Amino acid sequence: MPVIRIIRRTHLPAAETWLRLTDWERHGAQVPLTRTIIATPPPTHVGTIFTARTGVGRITFDDPMEVTVWRPPAPGIPGLVRLEKRGRAVTGWAEIEVRPLAPDGTEVHWREELRVRGLPHALDPLVLAAGRLLFRRALARLLGR
Repeated sequence: MPVIRIIRRTHLPAAETWLRLTDWERHGAQVPLTRTIIATPPPTHVGTIFTARTGVGRITFDDPMEVTVWRPPAPGIPGLVRLEKRGRAVTGWAEIEVRPLAPDGTEVHWREELRVRGLPHALDPLVLAAGRLLFRRALARLLGR
């Protein structure tokens, strides 16, 4: 299945970038017709579970995710969060890596593998293109640009 890779630089410090990119409720607000439902009390940690619910009315699908790696950035050390997608329709994983840059700013590496059950591999290029568009837009909005 396709792996989406996006690299983006920001003037924001690594700690602020991390906070913006791991605010799961804000993620849902960046995807049309989607809201995020967090099932685990804060703060986020390994084992945190949340669901991105997309749809209108009774026509919806859930994308439940679990945090399996939670390593916030430290001075000179990149942060990494890994999410495992545990849904019926969408499976795969996502990783967001936040790399501090010298003397300032941050580089974000967003990697995501999407598998849509029942979708033929011939449509992987379409899933890849749509995912890149969607996640680039979400990343830009989460970072405030």
